[in-house]
Amino acid sequence: MKTPEDFLKDHGFVSAEDIDRPLFLREMLCEMEKGLNGDDSSLMMVPTFVSPSSKIKEGEKVVVLDAGGTNFRGAIVEIPPKIEFRENRPMPGTSKEVGEEEFYEAFASEVRRLKPHASAEKIGWCFSYPAEATQELDAKLVRWSKNIKAPAIIDQYVGKELLKRLGGGKIAIVNDTVATLLAAKATEGDKNYSAYVGFILGTGTNCAYVEKCENITKLGEARGTGTMIINAESGNFSKVPMSDFDKLVDQKSVQPGNGLLEKMIAGAYLGAIGLEVYRMAAKEGLFSKKASAALGGLGKLETMDFDNFCASFKKEGRENPLDTIFSEPDDAQLARRLGVPIFERAALLTALHLAAFAIKSGEGFDTNSPIAINPDGSTYYKTRAIPFADTVKKLLDEILVKRRNIHYELTPQIEDAPMVGAAIAALL
Repeated sequence: MKTPEDFLKDHGFVSAEDIDRPLFLREMLCEMEKGLNGDDSSLMMVPTFVSPSSKIKEGEKVVVLDAGGTNFRGAIVEIPPKIEFRENRPMPGTSKEVGEEEFYEAFASEVRRLKPHASAEKIGWCFSYPAEATQELDAKLVRWSKNIKAPAIIDQYVGKELLKRLGGGKIAIVNDTVATLLAAKATEGDKNYSAYVGFILGTGTNCAYVEKCENITKLGEARGTGTMIINAESGNFSKVPMSDFDKLVDQKSVQPGNGLLEKMIAGAYLGAIGLEVYRMAAKEGLFSKKASAALGGLGKLETMDFDNFCASFKKEGRENPLDTIFSEPDDAQLARRLGVPIFERAALLTALHLAAFAIKSGEGFDTNSPIAINPDGSTYYKTRAIPFADTVKKLLDEILVKRRNIHYELTPQIEDAPMVGAAIAALL
């Protein structure tokens, strides 16, 4: 009988061990350059007009909004990180369609609640929807994601519109990945970081890093001098070797052809890849007839269940369909040999992903001035099938430190990183 490893290879699945690491890095660096030049690229390389080079004013209290899901949050944030008066509210447009007055009033009322407790003049807003950043640190909404129903807001500058309802003021808007990068400054203390990388790997994925303004040629004279954070929208990187299983997941997704790297490493898709692997393996006779028949009734596989099964972990109070389907020891062993490589590949692609941005920063050659890498997200920190975060670190040590003498430091996990980062954007 064909081994699980042979089966995966026959379907174009390139294991973590066999991925061409130098080629991946070259192609990602090339896509970055194209994106910075304004050429056709799978990486948007969005300029943010925010630089982390200044020192933070500590002790000031900032009104912070954080919008990016079914709820939004408001709080007062002080650096070093201290969060007070936090409240969660429903994101306008989640339960029903809303117009612009209802939309902005939800945020304006939250600012009014918090403003008496703030000392900093500027508001920080983490706005995690597809948007174009402006030099004034506003954000023009390009489209909604996460099923938000507020069509009147599309193409509006959301900061400008909110300030209208507040009667004026100042605001700094960043997305969650840029905020995660900025949150690394909250851990800086007396350290001398030479550059910063912010990374999210949860339901989706993205990376932001610090670029020299002279290299952002698509901005022309508007690029200025010094450095600027670039929101890469790196989940869209398209130069990745896709297996038959990845292609099926992509074809069945809402936006085929987009977010190809994200669909190979992020939590929204790992379970879907696993299901395609298991269905194909059943079709080719790798599992028992009983397991194959049971797989036919499985319409969807959550990443949590796929991960827990591969880790032989039983979550209290949660039934895992894979434990029932692969109840026979031989089937279970085979299924894990097919599943674990998906997580191993995700860890390597994550490490290569991060390494490319560290390399592009051009920093980290002095051991006393490492690059700060701040990772965030449930998939990065909570994956059980393999020790994900530890695996990524070992790979980064190999790719960056050993082979390129580039020194980095993974910052400690920062609670509420998007809110902390939005506060820092306002203070900078």
